Amino acid sequence: MRHRARLAALTVVLASATAALLAPLPAQAATGQVVVFQVEPLPLEIYNDPGGCTKLPVAAHVLNNQTDQVVRIYGDPFCFGSSVAVQPGYGSHVPAGSGSFSVA
Repeated sequence: MRHRARLAALTVVLASATAALLAPLPAQAATGQVVVFQVEPLPLEIYNDPGGCTKLPVAAHVLNNQTDQVVRIYGDPFCFGSSVAVQPGYGSHVPAGSGSFSVA
């Protein structure tokens, strides 16, 4: 009886440790800025130390990644589906109607 109780306790401990090791790491905020150009009459949109999913302005035209991490541009406002990766120090035209960006 004692052997089974110890075995059950060990199984619980191992299962918990395995779950903790396999759990995804939380997304880290990038250090730096994402700068979005819209049109000439509007000021630049500047996102300092962005993290998670951020909705782009409707008139977004160019995204410049001045952070230390990859930024992904998505066609919807919820960061789902296919995306375009923008490496640190690079920029990308934002397709009309693009909805969001996230730190990868």
